[in-house]
Amino acid sequence: MKSLFQFVVLLGAISCLQAQEKQPKDTILGKKVVLDEVLVSAVRVQSDAPITHSNVSKATIAKRNLGQDIPILLNYLPAVVTTSDAGAGVGYTGIRVRGSDATRVNVTINGIAYNDAESMGTFWVNLPDFASNVESIQLQRGVGTSTNGAGAFGASLNVLTNAVSKEAKGKIANSFGSFNTRKHTVQYSTGLINNHVEISGSLSKVDSDGYIDRAFSDLKSYFLQGAYVNKNTLIKAIVFGGKEQTYQAWAGIDATQLKENRRQNPYTYENETDNYQQDHHQLHWNQKHGENWSTNLSLNYTKGKGYFEQYRADKDATDFGGVVLATDGDKTDAIVRRWLDNDLYVVNANLNYKTAALDVLGGFSYSNYTGDHFGEVIWAKAFAPDASIRDRYYFSDATKTDFSMFAKANFKLSKQLEAFVDLQGRFVGYQTQGTTSDRVAIDVDDTFSFFNPKAGLTYHLNSRNDLYFSYARAHREPNRDNYENGAVKPEKLNDFELGWRTKGKNHLINANLYYMGYTDQLVLTGALSDTGSPLAENVGKSHRIGIEIDAYVRFNDYVSIRPNIALSSNKNKDYFAQEDGSLKDFGNTNIAFSPNVVVGNTIGITPFEGFEAGLHSKYVGEQYMGNLDKASSKLSSYFVNDLSLNYTIPFHKVLDNIVLQGMVNNIFNKLYESNGYFYSYDDTWSNPGATNTIYATGYYPQAGTNFLVGIQCNF
Repeated sequence: MKSLFQFVVLLGAISCLQAQEKQPKDTILGKKVVLDEVLVSAVRVQSDAPITHSNVSKATIAKRNLGQDIPILLNYLPAVVTTSDAGAGVGYTGIRVRGSDATRVNVTINGIAYNDAESMGTFWVNLPDFASNVESIQLQRGVGTSTNGAGAFGASLNVLTNAVSKEAKGKIANSFGSFNTRKHTVQYSTGLINNHVEISGSLSKVDSDGYIDRAFSDLKSYFLQGAYVNKNTLIKAIVFGGKEQTYQAWAGIDATQLKENRRQNPYTYENETDNYQQDHHQLHWNQKHGENWSTNLSLNYTKGKGYFEQYRADKDATDFGGVVLATDGDKTDAIVRRWLDNDLYVVNANLNYKTAALDVLGGFSYSNYTGDHFGEVIWAKAFAPDASIRDRYYFSDATKTDFSMFAKANFKLSKQLEAFVDLQGRFVGYQTQGTTSDRVAIDVDDTFSFFNPKAGLTYHLNSRNDLYFSYARAHREPNRDNYENGAVKPEKLNDFELGWRTKGKNHLINANLYYMGYTDQLVLTGALSDTGSPLAENVGKSHRIGIEIDAYVRFNDYVSIRPNIALSSNKNKDYFAQEDGSLKDFGNTNIAFSPNVVVGNTIGITPFEGFEAGLHSKYVGEQYMGNLDKASSKLSSYFVNDLSLNYTIPFHKVLDNIVLQGMVNNIFNKLYESNGYFYSYDDTWSNPGATNTIYATGYYPQAGTNFLVGIQCNF
């Protein structure tokens, strides 16, 4: 409470408002700025802010949106590496930024935290075809500005859903492709009824057999929005969600299986599936109060419930807590369902004051999460005398509260110099009690108080060139998996960014240097849990140092390029680990899953009006899948190229236009693995009295040449 009181006093001394990018006066449905943008003003930055970031528009997303998940659609942004368990970009997909995994990439949707409160992961499979309902995305690399939810330790990704449309419109989109992949979407908007009310929505169905054998995806989603607008008010009620069933591919394959048949799946049980539904309910009220003041209030309720079904062979009867009897000595077979049942409540409130020289914004966010974890035995060779189908063999409940307050200010010090200050206090409580799926007791009751200051300067050299420098400090609490595996220290990060931006009539260039210094960073070990989640450990001191450059160059009316390159060094300092029965000093080692080179480029060609072609290229350098610098843990580099085609045919009667789309992914049929795992175990039986550490690896193969084609009818 003392730290909370101190922060409130400090917050009040600076301001109870937030700073955001400078914008002209707001207008409804904008000739200049639409009030929709206020939904993300608390977590986004302006183009000239001293924060390293990239923006992605609705039009850019639409050119490649043929059924693949959002991480895959963001693959060509700087310092981004993506992967797909099923190998084709549909189903379980992941994103890493600057080597930081998805649990460290903070994601918000309309300012509401999307990362799961306990695991901190982002499961895009629960929101299939969500890209069809996105207005824009901003990816901030590094700590970025203060955001809602768990701290950003590699990046923050904030998503703004569809803006209010003045005109009535509709869309029917269908796409088909390799591995029996298909997407069907229906979307509509009434436009503004009586200049005040709009109702819009969409339904989507995505299916794929997957590149990996039997790694199918059966995905359904919906999006419904009701909006009211007048001169100074925007109220939005939004309901969206998805239901997914996927056959598991999270086990990957080992090196021998990779050589035998890279598409094989080690699972053999016919219903080894994940089944989950997640529904989001959001209410947003944006209000202008005169020329300078505005407020935003957001409420959210998210319901998630589902299970994965698993065949467990040759297990001890004790693994099932008295539900199952051993039928072959001390071993037995069983089929279990492991459930998650959770609820998340969120309230965000912001207050903004804006003039030509000063932009200040402040507010708070509060969330309350409750979740049950439990397992049911739905089949066994022999049930215990008093047991029956669906008896629970483990259970734990969890509660997590997250309260944060922030104040941000962006102000002009002179004609050329602008300053940015951002202060956040975050207060987290996490409790869980019961047993894990391994029937190990878990008992956590932790609280955390974090103070996260940020500051930066932007210097306008002239109308075309800006320099910026920023410093940010961030903290992050352990997640549930960390607690289960003994990694219980919170992480600390100091992030320094130095950048240059230049723009001309036909070019934009962004370049930045960064140093991210960590204490007790939770780095991935390379090993996985039995549900495919990456495991992590605290490593004391570590750092990430790098340079990133991205550009847009328009040569003429027909040809443009968007290249980017990220070069980095990612090191653990004085890394210790057990090997051959003793603790060994490995010195300074490379951080797992952190390639030193990531390069992307898009060549855009528009030979005539209505037609666009894009050649998208991605190079990811070699990376270690563990922290020991073992040669066997190296994941090879890869260079992949995709081709996109878009042709818009205008109409003037029933249809506005028809858009024909095509994607040929991996056009040169590169056989590569974008992800994997690395683990060890001790052999104490081959040579009695001696311990020999054995290392093993696994891989997630990605698809060779494959295609998607689509047709979109716009009304």
